[in-house]
Amino acid sequence: MIKIPCTSKIDIMSASNAPAARCKDGDTVIFETMDCYDGAVSRDGIRDWEGKVCGKYMANPATGPLYVEGAEPGDALGVEILSIKTRGWGAMGTGFGEHGFKNYEGEYVMRAFEFEDGFVKIGGKKIAIEPMIGVIGVAPAGDGIPTVTPDSHGGNMDCNKIVEGSTILFPVAAEGGLLAMGDLHALMGDGEVFEYGLETSGEVTVRVKVIKKAELRQPTLAEADEKGRVMTIASALTYEDAIRLALEAMYELLLAKGWDKTEAGMLMSMKCDLAICQIVDPQVTVRAMMDKEFFE
Repeated sequence: MIKIPCTSKIDIMSASNAPAARCKDGDTVIFETMDCYDGAVSRDGIRDWEGKVCGKYMANPATGPLYVEGAEPGDALGVEILSIKTRGWGAMGTGFGEHGFKNYEGEYVMRAFEFEDGFVKIGGKKIAIEPMIGVIGVAPAGDGIPTVTPDSHGGNMDCNKIVEGSTILFPVAAEGGLLAMGDLHALMGDGEVFEYGLETSGEVTVRVKVIKKAELRQPTLAEADEKGRVMTIASALTYEDAIRLALEAMYELLLAKGWDKTEAGMLMSMKCDLAICQIVDPQVTVRAMMDKEFFE
Protein backbone atom coordinates (compact mmCIF):
# COMPACT_ATOMS: atom_id res chain seq x y z
CA MET A 1 0.00 0.00 0.00
CA ILE A 2 1.21 3.51 -0.78
CA LYS A 3 1.94 5.75 2.22
CA ILE A 4 2.81 9.43 1.90
CA PRO A 5 4.82 10.71 4.89
CA CYS A 6 4.02 14.02 6.58
CA THR A 7 7.39 15.33 5.44
CA SER A 8 5.92 15.49 1.91
CA LYS A 9 3.81 18.56 2.48
CA ILE A 10 2.65 21.68 0.69
CA ASP A 11 1.14 25.01 1.72
CA ILE A 12 -0.18 25.90 -1.74
CA MET A 13 -2.42 23.68 -3.85
CA SER A 14 -1.21 24.09 -7.41
CA ALA A 15 -0.84 22.26 -10.71
CA SER A 16 2.87 23.11 -10.54
CA ASN A 17 3.48 20.97 -7.44
CA ALA A 18 5.58 17.88 -8.09
CA PRO A 19 3.75 14.69 -7.02
CA ALA A 20 4.83 13.19 -3.71
CA ALA A 21 3.48 9.82 -4.89
CA ARG A 22 1.60 8.23 -7.78
CA CYS A 23 -1.16 5.66 -7.72
CA LYS A 24 -3.61 3.91 -10.01
CA ASP A 25 -7.35 4.37 -10.22
CA GLY A 26 -8.90 2.37 -7.38
CA ASP A 27 -5.79 2.25 -5.19
CA THR A 28 -5.81 2.70 -1.43
CA VAL A 29 -3.40 5.32 -0.08
CA ILE A 30 -2.40 6.43 3.43
CA PHE A 31 -1.73 10.13 4.08
CA GLU A 32 0.33 10.86 7.20
CA THR A 33 -0.61 14.42 8.21
CA MET A 34 0.68 17.26 10.37
CA ASP A 35 -1.62 19.44 12.44
CA CYS A 36 -2.48 22.98 11.34
CA TYR A 37 0.43 24.31 13.42
CA ASP A 38 2.88 22.12 11.50
CA GLY A 39 4.21 20.71 14.76
CA ALA A 40 4.92 24.12 16.31
CA VAL A 41 2.78 23.28 19.37
CA SER A 42 4.05 20.73 21.88
CA ARG A 43 2.05 18.20 23.87
CA ASP A 44 2.13 20.51 26.89
CA GLY A 45 0.59 23.35 24.88
CA ILE A 46 3.74 25.42 24.33
CA ARG A 47 3.91 27.11 20.92
CA ASP A 48 7.17 27.96 19.17
CA TRP A 49 6.31 31.55 18.26
CA GLU A 50 9.88 32.41 17.27
CA GLY A 51 9.95 29.55 14.78
CA LYS A 52 6.58 30.66 13.36
CA VAL A 53 7.80 34.22 12.87
CA CYS A 54 11.01 33.15 11.11
CA GLY A 55 9.16 30.84 8.73
CA LYS A 56 10.21 27.51 10.24
CA TYR A 57 6.67 26.16 9.92
CA MET A 58 4.04 26.03 7.18
CA ALA A 59 0.56 27.42 7.71
CA ASN A 60 -1.99 24.61 7.56
CA PRO A 61 0.23 22.13 5.70
CA ALA A 62 -1.34 19.43 3.54
CA THR A 63 0.34 16.11 2.81
CA GLY A 64 0.85 15.32 -0.87
CA PRO A 65 0.09 15.84 -3.60
CA LEU A 66 -0.94 12.44 -4.93
CA TYR A 67 -1.00 11.93 -8.69
CA VAL A 68 -3.82 9.57 -9.71
CA GLU A 69 -3.21 7.95 -13.08
CA GLY A 70 -5.99 8.55 -15.58
CA ALA A 71 -7.37 11.67 -13.89
CA GLU A 72 -7.67 14.39 -16.52
CA PRO A 73 -9.17 17.88 -16.58
CA GLY A 74 -12.92 17.55 -16.92
CA ASP A 75 -13.06 14.35 -14.85
CA ALA A 76 -14.07 14.00 -11.23
CA LEU A 77 -11.88 12.45 -8.54
CA GLY A 78 -13.74 10.42 -5.94
CA VAL A 79 -12.07 10.13 -2.54
CA GLU A 80 -13.55 7.55 -0.16
CA ILE A 81 -12.38 8.05 3.42
CA LEU A 82 -11.76 4.59 4.85
CA SER A 83 -10.28 5.58 8.19
CA ILE A 84 -9.00 8.55 10.21
CA LYS A 85 -6.59 7.73 13.05
CA THR A 86 -5.42 10.63 15.22
CA ARG A 87 -2.51 10.91 17.62
CA GLY A 88 -3.32 10.85 21.35
CA TRP A 89 -3.72 14.59 21.92
CA GLY A 90 -4.85 17.84 20.35
CA ALA A 91 -4.32 21.57 20.81
CA MET A 92 -6.40 24.72 20.53
CA GLY A 93 -5.71 28.44 20.64
CA THR A 94 -8.20 31.20 21.43
CA GLY A 95 -10.08 33.58 19.13
CA PHE A 96 -10.85 36.64 21.25
CA GLY A 97 -11.39 39.75 19.14
CA GLU A 98 -12.04 37.74 15.98
CA HIS A 99 -15.19 36.95 13.97
CA GLY A 100 -17.99 35.85 16.33
CA PHE A 101 -15.93 36.94 19.36
CA LYS A 102 -15.04 40.37 17.98
CA ASN A 103 -16.62 42.13 20.97
CA TYR A 104 -14.73 40.14 23.57
CA GLU A 105 -11.22 40.76 24.87
CA GLY A 106 -9.07 38.01 26.28
CA GLU A 107 -5.54 36.71 26.47
CA TYR A 108 -4.29 34.44 23.71
CA VAL A 109 -3.94 30.98 25.21
CA MET A 110 -2.76 27.71 23.68
CA ARG A 111 -3.96 24.59 25.45
CA ALA A 112 -3.29 20.90 24.85
CA PHE A 113 -5.87 18.19 25.52
CA GLU A 114 -5.19 14.49 26.02
CA PHE A 115 -7.51 11.93 24.41
CA GLU A 116 -8.53 9.09 26.72
CA ASP A 117 -10.30 6.08 25.18
CA GLY A 118 -11.76 8.26 22.44
CA PHE A 119 -12.85 11.08 24.75
CA VAL A 120 -11.55 14.52 25.71
CA LYS A 121 -12.27 16.41 28.94
CA ILE A 122 -13.06 20.13 29.22
CA GLY A 123 -14.75 22.06 32.01
CA GLY A 124 -15.42 18.85 33.86
CA LYS A 125 -17.28 17.39 30.88
CA LYS A 126 -16.24 14.29 28.93
CA ILE A 127 -16.86 14.53 25.18
CA ALA A 128 -16.38 11.86 22.51
CA ILE A 129 -13.96 12.89 19.78
CA GLU A 130 -15.22 12.91 16.18
CA PRO A 131 -12.16 13.03 13.87
CA MET A 132 -12.57 14.97 10.63
CA ILE A 133 -10.41 16.37 7.82
CA GLY A 134 -10.11 20.15 7.69
CA VAL A 135 -8.06 20.50 4.49
CA ILE A 136 -8.65 18.21 1.53
CA GLY A 137 -8.66 19.02 -2.16
CA VAL A 138 -7.02 18.91 -5.55
CA ALA A 139 -5.00 21.35 -7.62
CA PRO A 140 -7.20 24.24 -8.78
CA ALA A 141 -7.42 25.67 -12.27
CA GLY A 142 -5.23 28.73 -12.77
CA ASP A 143 -3.02 30.09 -10.00
CA GLY A 144 -2.24 28.08 -6.91
CA ILE A 145 -4.34 28.59 -3.78
CA PRO A 146 -2.85 28.51 -0.25
CA THR A 147 -3.92 25.60 1.93
CA VAL A 148 -5.47 28.06 4.42
CA THR A 149 -8.07 29.04 1.80
CA PRO A 150 -11.11 27.04 0.64
CA ASP A 151 -12.52 27.31 -2.88
CA SER A 152 -14.11 25.19 -5.61
CA HIS A 153 -11.12 22.80 -5.53
CA GLY A 154 -11.76 21.99 -1.87
CA GLY A 155 -8.92 23.13 0.37
CA ASN A 156 -9.53 24.44 3.88
CA MET A 157 -13.27 23.76 3.90
CA ASP A 158 -13.35 22.72 7.58
CA CYS A 159 -16.54 20.74 7.01
CA ASN A 160 -17.17 18.46 10.00
CA LYS A 161 -19.02 15.99 7.79
CA ILE A 162 -15.80 14.99 6.02
CA VAL A 163 -15.27 12.00 8.25
CA GLU A 164 -14.57 8.29 8.11
CA GLY A 165 -17.10 6.66 5.77
CA SER A 166 -17.78 9.71 3.63
CA THR A 167 -16.90 10.11 -0.05
CA ILE A 168 -15.99 13.42 -1.69
CA LEU A 169 -15.99 14.27 -5.40
CA PHE A 170 -13.60 16.94 -6.62
CA PRO A 171 -13.48 18.57 -10.06
CA VAL A 172 -10.19 17.64 -11.74
CA ALA A 173 -8.42 20.68 -13.18
CA ALA A 174 -4.85 19.33 -13.51
CA GLU A 175 -3.40 16.07 -14.80
CA GLY A 176 -3.46 13.48 -12.02
CA GLY A 177 -5.76 15.58 -9.85
CA LEU A 178 -2.95 16.20 -7.32
CA LEU A 179 -4.85 15.31 -4.15
CA ALA A 180 -3.58 16.61 -0.80
CA MET A 181 -4.98 16.70 2.72
CA GLY A 182 -4.21 17.65 6.31
CA ASP A 183 -5.45 19.82 9.22
CA LEU A 184 -7.20 17.03 11.13
CA HIS A 185 -9.58 17.98 13.93
CA ALA A 186 -10.54 15.67 16.77
CA LEU A 187 -13.62 17.85 17.36
CA MET A 188 -15.08 20.92 15.67
CA GLY A 189 -18.56 22.38 15.79
CA ASP A 190 -20.16 23.94 12.73
CA GLY A 191 -18.55 27.32 12.14
CA GLU A 192 -15.24 26.66 13.94
CA VAL A 193 -16.41 29.73 15.84
CA PHE A 194 -13.48 30.32 18.23
CA GLU A 195 -10.89 30.33 15.40
CA TYR A 196 -9.71 26.73 15.85
CA GLY A 197 -11.01 23.21 16.09
CA LEU A 198 -9.36 20.69 18.41
CA GLU A 199 -6.33 20.46 16.15
CA THR A 200 -4.42 17.22 15.77
CA SER A 201 -2.39 15.08 13.39
CA GLY A 202 -2.71 11.49 12.27
CA GLU A 203 -3.19 9.11 9.38
CA VAL A 204 -5.96 9.13 6.81
CA THR A 205 -6.56 6.09 4.61
CA VAL A 206 -8.48 6.73 1.39
CA ARG A 207 -9.49 4.93 -1.79
CA VAL A 208 -9.39 7.01 -4.96
CA LYS A 209 -11.54 6.61 -8.04
CA VAL A 210 -11.39 8.46 -11.35
CA ILE A 211 -14.83 9.25 -12.75
CA LYS A 212 -14.53 10.13 -16.42
CA LYS A 213 -16.49 13.08 -17.72
CA ALA A 214 -18.44 10.75 -19.99
CA GLU A 215 -19.75 8.87 -16.94
CA LEU A 216 -20.88 11.74 -14.75
CA ARG A 217 -21.57 15.45 -14.84
CA GLN A 218 -18.39 17.06 -13.60
CA PRO A 219 -18.85 18.72 -10.21
CA THR A 220 -18.15 22.47 -10.14
CA LEU A 221 -17.12 22.28 -6.48
CA ALA A 222 -16.62 19.67 -3.78
CA GLU A 223 -19.55 17.31 -3.33
CA ALA A 224 -19.80 14.69 -0.61
CA ASP A 225 -21.81 11.67 0.47
CA GLU A 226 -21.92 11.15 4.22
CA LYS A 227 -24.24 8.84 6.18
CA GLY A 228 -26.90 8.72 3.50
CA ARG A 229 -26.85 12.44 2.74
CA VAL A 230 -25.56 14.24 -0.34
CA MET A 231 -23.71 17.50 0.30
CA THR A 232 -22.53 20.33 -1.91
CA ILE A 233 -19.83 22.43 -0.24
CA ALA A 234 -19.12 25.99 -1.42
CA SER A 235 -16.74 28.75 -0.34
CA ALA A 236 -16.85 32.47 -1.17
CA LEU A 237 -16.00 35.86 0.27
CA THR A 238 -19.59 36.36 1.44
CA TYR A 239 -22.21 34.07 2.99
CA GLU A 240 -24.65 35.10 0.28
CA ASP A 241 -22.37 33.92 -2.52
CA ALA A 242 -21.36 30.72 -0.74
CA ILE A 243 -25.01 29.85 -0.08
CA ARG A 244 -25.93 30.56 -3.70
CA LEU A 245 -23.12 28.38 -5.04
CA ALA A 246 -24.00 25.47 -2.75
CA LEU A 247 -27.70 25.67 -3.66
CA GLU A 248 -27.00 25.96 -7.38
CA ALA A 249 -24.79 22.88 -7.25
CA MET A 250 -27.46 20.91 -5.40
CA TYR A 251 -30.15 22.07 -7.84
CA GLU A 252 -28.01 21.03 -10.82
CA LEU A 253 -27.52 17.59 -9.22
CA LEU A 254 -31.28 17.13 -9.02
CA LEU A 255 -31.80 18.31 -12.60
CA ALA A 256 -29.11 15.87 -13.76
CA LYS A 257 -31.13 13.10 -12.09
CA GLY A 258 -34.18 14.02 -14.14
CA TRP A 259 -36.12 16.19 -11.71
CA ASP A 260 -38.46 18.81 -13.17
CA LYS A 261 -36.94 22.26 -12.59
CA THR A 262 -39.97 23.53 -10.65
CA GLU A 263 -40.38 20.42 -8.53
CA ALA A 264 -36.63 20.32 -7.86
CA GLY A 265 -36.79 23.79 -6.35
CA MET A 266 -39.87 22.91 -4.32
CA LEU A 267 -38.23 19.72 -3.07
CA MET A 268 -35.20 21.69 -1.95
CA SER A 269 -37.37 24.02 0.11
CA MET A 270 -38.97 20.96 1.69
CA LYS A 271 -35.86 18.84 2.32
CA CYS A 272 -32.60 20.74 1.72
CA ASP A 273 -30.70 21.85 4.84
CA LEU A 274 -28.08 24.61 4.90
CA ALA A 275 -25.27 24.78 7.44
CA ILE A 276 -22.17 26.89 8.00
CA CYS A 277 -18.95 24.87 7.88
CA GLN A 278 -16.55 27.61 8.97
CA ILE A 279 -16.49 31.41 9.39
CA VAL A 280 -12.78 31.99 10.12
CA ASP A 281 -10.85 31.29 6.91
CA PRO A 282 -10.12 33.80 4.12
CA GLN A 283 -13.43 32.67 2.58
CA VAL A 284 -16.51 31.39 4.41
CA THR A 285 -17.76 27.87 3.67
CA VAL A 286 -21.31 26.51 3.72
CA ARG A 287 -22.87 23.20 2.81
CA ALA A 288 -26.26 22.19 1.44
CA MET A 289 -27.51 18.72 2.41
CA MET A 290 -30.24 16.40 1.16
CA ASP A 291 -31.09 12.75 1.72
CA LYS A 292 -29.51 10.45 -0.84
CA GLU A 293 -32.85 8.87 -1.73
CA PHE A 294 -33.75 11.88 -3.90
CA PHE A 295 -30.84 11.14 -6.23
CA GLU A 296 -31.50 7.44 -6.77
